Amino acid sequence: MQTRMSAFFQKKNVTLSPRLYFVDVMSSMAVALFSTLLMGTILGTIGDLSGWGFFRDAAGYASAATGVVLGVGIAYALGAPPLVLCSAGVVGLIGNGLPSVIAGTDGQISVTAGPAGAFFCTLVAVELGKLVSKETKIDILVTPAVVILSGFALALLLCPPISYVVYWLGYFINTATVWQPILMGILISVVVGIILTLPISSAAICAMIGISGIAGGAATAGCCAQMIGFAVISFRENGVGGLVAQGLGTSMLQMGNIVKNPRIWIPATLASAITGPISTTVFALSCNGVSAGMGTCGLVGPLGILTATPADARNWFFWLGLLLVCFVLPALLSLAFAWVLRRIGWIRDGDLKLEL
Repeated sequence: MQTRMSAFFQKKNVTLSPRLYFVDVMSSMAVALFSTLLMGTILGTIGDLSGWGFFRDAAGYASAATGVVLGVGIAYALGAPPLVLCSAGVVGLIGNGLPSVIAGTDGQISVTAGPAGAFFCTLVAVELGKLVSKETKIDILVTPAVVILSGFALALLLCPPISYVVYWLGYFINTATVWQPILMGILISVVVGIILTLPISSAAICAMIGISGIAGGAATAGCCAQMIGFAVISFRENGVGGLVAQGLGTSMLQMGNIVKNPRIWIPATLASAITGPISTTVFALSCNGVSAGMGTCGLVGPLGILTATPADARNWFFWLGLLLVCFVLPALLSLAFAWVLRRIGWIRDGDLKLEL
């Protein structure tokens, strides 16, 4: 019986793989968030700064499509057939946007589960849809119905507790950072920066927990430290191509080298432990949601800080902080720490070489 079930699951491309669900799917979610919510933020910022309504209108549509594109992105990562993939867009919309009434800091409030709701509801609905796909002669009706109805039922069941957990987790992190800006600045910067370099989506996680304010600024600092740090300390091995690929792309490119020699991770991580509390205590930089987990990828992190800062607060001190925390300090600190580690033999020539 178990062998027959395993064979059926294999036939339907249902693998029950933690790596697939929590690495590949989250990476696809990050792409979906970048294409919608993040682009909406960037275009909206351009519209506000330029006064062009064209950009603001496009930004509104991009942001409104977040739930649908999340659903499609998750289904794509799961290798869903076309009917399941398209139906997953409906489930993503429901999971991302279904309102739930929970006990908040100011009494009963209405919140949504956001990307976390879209993740759990769409994940299960897509796998169920894959199981029934092409198993009946009326597949055109059965498969979308199974995906949408199961996703909606799951949203009704799961979104209220998810909303509660996400709300209070975000509240705890954001409030604790205000209370303990040095300790939490270090912790958030280091942890989120490490997640950025791991094959896990820091952007999706930041979006799920609704990180914001100076906690989001610390997360941005950590991500920038990883990307800029690896970019500059590996310049002698990778040149300009590596500088751009890591500094504006992703530090995840170094994951293979980290497995071979984990000590190469020390300079950027130590840099993040310094820039995080500087961001929270000296400059009080703020960033919200998915932008906080992107670092300098496409300059999204710095743009997120810019967007989260009111226009009248963007004085010379703000710009100094933005440049120091996101670019200058990560580069200088990482180079200094890497120099020490190279001197003592913990980092050797070629340890940071990328195959670009």
